[in-house]
Amino acid sequence: MQKRKLGNEGLEVSAIGLGCMGMSFSYYPFPEKEDAVDLIRKAVEQGVNFFDTAEVYGPYTNEELVGEALEPYKDKVVIATKFGFNIQDGKMVGVNSKPEQIKKAVEGSLKRLRVDAIDLLYQHRVDPNVPIEDVATTVKGLIKEGKVKYFGLSEAGAQTIRKAHAVQPVSALQSEYSLWTRQHENEIIPAIEELGIGLVAFSPLGKGFLTGKIDENTKFQQGDFRNTLPRFTEEARKANAALLDLINEFAQQKKATPAQIALAWALAQKPWMVPIPGTTKLHRLTENVGAARIEFTPEELKQIDEASSHIKIEGNRYPEALEKTTGL
Repeated sequence: MQKRKLGNEGLEVSAIGLGCMGMSFSYYPFPEKEDAVDLIRKAVEQGVNFFDTAEVYGPYTNEELVGEALEPYKDKVVIATKFGFNIQDGKMVGVNSKPEQIKKAVEGSLKRLRVDAIDLLYQHRVDPNVPIEDVATTVKGLIKEGKVKYFGLSEAGAQTIRKAHAVQPVSALQSEYSLWTRQHENEIIPAIEELGIGLVAFSPLGKGFLTGKIDENTKFQQGDFRNTLPRFTEEARKANAALLDLINEFAQQKKATPAQIALAWALAQKPWMVPIPGTTKLHRLTENVGAARIEFTPEELKQIDEASSHIKIEGNRYPEALEKTTGL
């Protein structure tokens, strides 16, 4: 698979990564651990070298899973993880990016991931109580100590990104970006392009919706967090099917699947964007990896932009309380 550069500090990853969260967090039902380990290793065999996790996924169990799966390949892959929350009694309880908390989180992540240094360390969510300069200074110290290689932010606003980058160069911003989540194009994408920061696009398949396998009649299992999302109410799914019609048109033209069109579109936006779709199924992994071979002409991209601009996406990404934690 082709590689892409994230930032100006030397970080290079496969054009498509693998988001591992859903293997043990948020998307029920979870696969058996040995099946998840096997899937992650199959991803390596298919050319994926970029894997995403976080201490709060589980919490902790997702990092343990990724650490076990990638231990045989740890010199050949890039593992990204995140800090930034309090974890009490096995639950995520509010943001916390105090320097001592960051250092504690990193020590735990190093052990669970079975590595000597974290390849890419993100602040998971902006902490309004801790100046971002203090966060960046702390990570800078961890880089000097050799415990971290590259610094990233997640769901941060343009001003926050600029302030952090002035203290310690930011290699990647991880934020939600897809054909139905494009608000970052207004201010954030221009800012990171100016600063030379890469974008790691999470939920590039719209939490499964852009695969075309979800409609207004789909029932999610108890515990699946999509049950709580405004964009996944029956009414919203029905309204948002208009976007799927557009994706399907191009899927037929390109002899591809809707998921591949959605991923190829993200790849076509900028050469420094890397989508990290998640899956628990081998055939979906292979399908996603295949998206890297699909190319759009400038005219086709223009057609998609024009047609999608007339489609109003119904429903917010998150409930209001969770949306406030994004720092945007």
